[in-house]
Amino acid sequence: MLVAPSIAFAQDQAEESKTGSSEIIVTAQFREQNLQDTPLAITAVNSAMLEARSQTDITQVASQAPSVTLKPQGAAFGPSIAANIRGVGQYDFNPALEPGVGLYVDDVYYATLTGSMFDLLDLDRVEILRGPQGTLAGRNSIGGAVKLYSKRPEGSNTGSIQASYGIRNRIDLRASADFNLAEGLDARLAGVAKKQDGYVKRLDFGCVYPMGGGDRLPSDAPLNPGAEINPAVGGIPATMPAGSDCVVADEGNVNLFGLRGQLRWRPSDTIDINIIGDYTVDDRWQVGSVLLETYYPNDVLSSPHYPLPANPPYNNASPPGRDINPYGPGIAYDTRFVCGPYCNFASYTNEADTTWPIRDQTDGRIKFEGWGLSGQLDWDLADRLKLVSITAYREYVSNFQNDNDTSPMAHSLGYGPLTFHSFSQELRLNGAFGDEDEVEYTIGGYYGDQKSVYTSFQGLRSSNLRFEQSDPVTLTSKAVFANVTWNVTDALSINGGIRYTDEKKTYKYVRRSPEGGPPPAALASLDGQVGVSAGDKVDYRIALQYRWNDQVMTYAQFATGYKGGGVNPRPFYAQQVLPFGPETLQSWEAGIKSDLFDRRLRLNLAGFFSKYDDIQLTLTNCTVQAGSGFGAPCALPVNAGKAEMKGIELETTIEPVDGFLIDGALAYLDFDYKSFASFATPGGGTVSVGGPTNINAPQFGDYPAFTPAWKWSLGAQYQIDLGGNAGSITPRIDAAYQGKLYANATNRESNLIPGYTIANARLTWRNEDGDLSIAAEVTNLFDKYYYLSINDQSTGGQGYTNAQPGRPREWAVTVKKQF
Repeated sequence: MLVAPSIAFAQDQAEESKTGSSEIIVTAQFREQNLQDTPLAITAVNSAMLEARSQTDITQVASQAPSVTLKPQGAAFGPSIAANIRGVGQYDFNPALEPGVGLYVDDVYYATLTGSMFDLLDLDRVEILRGPQGTLAGRNSIGGAVKLYSKRPEGSNTGSIQASYGIRNRIDLRASADFNLAEGLDARLAGVAKKQDGYVKRLDFGCVYPMGGGDRLPSDAPLNPGAEINPAVGGIPATMPAGSDCVVADEGNVNLFGLRGQLRWRPSDTIDINIIGDYTVDDRWQVGSVLLETYYPNDVLSSPHYPLPANPPYNNASPPGRDINPYGPGIAYDTRFVCGPYCNFASYTNEADTTWPIRDQTDGRIKFEGWGLSGQLDWDLADRLKLVSITAYREYVSNFQNDNDTSPMAHSLGYGPLTFHSFSQELRLNGAFGDEDEVEYTIGGYYGDQKSVYTSFQGLRSSNLRFEQSDPVTLTSKAVFANVTWNVTDALSINGGIRYTDEKKTYKYVRRSPEGGPPPAALASLDGQVGVSAGDKVDYRIALQYRWNDQVMTYAQFATGYKGGGVNPRPFYAQQVLPFGPETLQSWEAGIKSDLFDRRLRLNLAGFFSKYDDIQLTLTNCTVQAGSGFGAPCALPVNAGKAEMKGIELETTIEPVDGFLIDGALAYLDFDYKSFASFATPGGGTVSVGGPTNINAPQFGDYPAFTPAWKWSLGAQYQIDLGGNAGSITPRIDAAYQGKLYANATNRESNLIPGYTIANARLTWRNEDGDLSIAAEVTNLFDKYYYLSINDQSTGGQGYTNAQPGRPREWAVTVKKQF
């Protein structure tokens, strides 16, 4: 989603004498402060560095942020991201579940993971606050907060236009203009349009393997060279014409358009009003997915020639009556449907089967259309007293379709819109008193109201269920907060904060047959059920900081945060309509921020220890003693237990000589579950969350999803003056390593993503005046094959695992003109 296409560079890097010592202003504590004077672990990146690293969306920024993972999600979760900081976050898009990382644009809270893969057009800066931000950012910022800030209109009558062309017909167009309308009235407009062909081919299985059987692909077929050709399977007709390339769609393509406008009115020296409107359309094929493995006894064929997780030691027999071939019985579900590293055989249909009438309605596309309007008032009521008001309304429709196992079989299909709207109002009163602002304070309040309706048509043949759901979820949240800084001396400051939040969430279950009639008998008891989750919470923070000299500042803090509770969004029985409570975090942190050697070396170090309670995890097996009435299948969120985390984070920027910049980051996180919960079911049984259940296997593993133990990044660039009127060239290279992680809280080899290193390179020429640049970039320089996410359905009667591979090596050339 586009969120900030409306400003120019915060600071042109060419104008900085020492880029390593550049000053970045942040507002993490409700007032403007130098990054190096703020007692928090913050990764702050200005627009010049975003461009130098060839970063165009928020998920890419996480590569250089310690202990942060932001990943685009796979096909089953639509246009959403998985967000995690220091082992705390969320990867399920469902609006019944709350994010664990707060996402903000211009101090407006974005309440869902859907639509949060923000484009980075024309940003002033990105701030990533690590650790619980319960008092500063509020609810659901338990892991941390990601904040994007756009530059306000200045009436400068300036602007820029930028065009990129790259591999697979990539075309990016970006433009912005800042202009004066009248005295005290300024405006800024910006837009972005991005297109690129996809990198994963969706192939027509019947075209690749004609129904006669035994045929092999032609030598120029769009599979990985050298990949093993699996035996043909008869019985699945072709939808593509004979002699074609058999390509139905190029998944992982890009097709985004966005506009943003700002109107800023300053009627006097004391009043500043800024109104922002934005609109985004993202309309494309599904994310690129590949089927990795199937897990059934008839799976006897060899695996394709690309990285696959080893088969886990499961022995899932096919459930009685299983037949997921819509064209007739007799087709084994096995690795014949594993296509290759950058292709799949997803069909998005079961049109030949009239008993499962989800047909002719899915083509495997994602469409997100959203808009928002916000206004901020800054009013200087007195010399040291300011009122800040932030009012916002947001709305979107996300319509995505999924063929969950990416095979030609009708295993589990779904489609439908998710609608969302929200209103929020925040008021802050910032003030100070005493000699030289000895005490600085902020008091305020927040109100938020949101509603989502997730309408989905589901054909889950593996569970013998087909139905329509249309579930409204409403949430109201109210909070009051205060933050005080006491500057005891010029060197010593004490900061304290507190926030009280009260919230209520209501979930109504609507179940129908796909034709609009009564729901299937198995789901009839769910229709009309209402689940409620409500509660309040107090978060607090205290921090001490001491500036030893102009070069070194140290701090220590204790902070809390929480993520809101909810109601199970995926019950299969009325007994599974259960609420789950909030999860909470207590964190101790100490750090040092330093600018050394005439500010040529910046070294920031943070260490933390956290206690994590009532962790929200999803049970995939609720089977208990006979007669319990709890039932299976199951996808039940519960407060699973407790954990402790400790870690260390390092960020550095070095400028050994003018024009030569080195930046790096390193993070280590040790996550340790301390205990798991057990709870009684409505039928009188007991579920042991972490220990053995009646299937003699633990529900969860050692690490939460999307949490690597190790992470590092390193980048370097050198600006070379060409002399005369020739301008300059700046080569840059970046490398980022992410350690192994699991894509599911139930850690198995089937959802393990091995560690990988990705390198990018860029060469930029700028003219002497700095208003014209031409850049050539290569991302994934060494063409590393890796996974962004894995959808592990190897157990629970599903029997498959698929994954979203990262983008292969890509190149682009960009021309930018500023005026």
